[in-house]
Amino acid sequence: MRFSYHTEQQLPYPVEQVFAFFADPDNLPLLMPAWQYARIEQQSLVPPPIQSNPSAPQIRASGVGSHVTLSFRPFPFSPFRLHWQAEISEFVWNEHFCDAQLRGPFAYWNHCHYIRQVNESGMDATLIADNVEYELPFGIAGQIAHRLFIRRQIERTFAYRQVQLARILGLIRPTPQPVVR
Repeated sequence: MRFSYHTEQQLPYPVEQVFAFFADPDNLPLLMPAWQYARIEQQSLVPPPIQSNPSAPQIRASGVGSHVTLSFRPFPFSPFRLHWQAEISEFVWNEHFCDAQLRGPFAYWNHCHYIRQVNESGMDATLIADNVEYELPFGIAGQIAHRLFIRRQIERTFAYRQVQLARILGLIRPTPQPVVR
């Protein structure tokens, strides 16, 4: 049975800064709960097409076809680590990218990150929307596990990510963009 999860977050930072942070796979472990001790095990990056503003500083990003293998502890004090290999299946600069699990703990996982500028009460902000579709292995047992703890763990993981993202982006000085006249 397929499940879906959606969450949104607004941040007072430019779209380019937020997208650049998400597009660099080295930042992923920073957004995962500390008890998971997440780390990148392997990367095979395919550079995305040139940014729409060629004079903007080039950033490290994983474009379509990039593979990233991450390992993490599935629960606190776990004596073992799970490996998760994902592939970037869609990438549009400063708009969205999607990653699909190739190997890992889910029977199916597709996660799309949508990033766009919004104007909230006269202030420019960036809206981050995450759409996740996933399926657990083990049939009925997987569905029961979903109801008992997997859904709550997904919700807590994204809540943690939102707090971390706001904290980290607040520490990063944005790269000045050239003024075009």
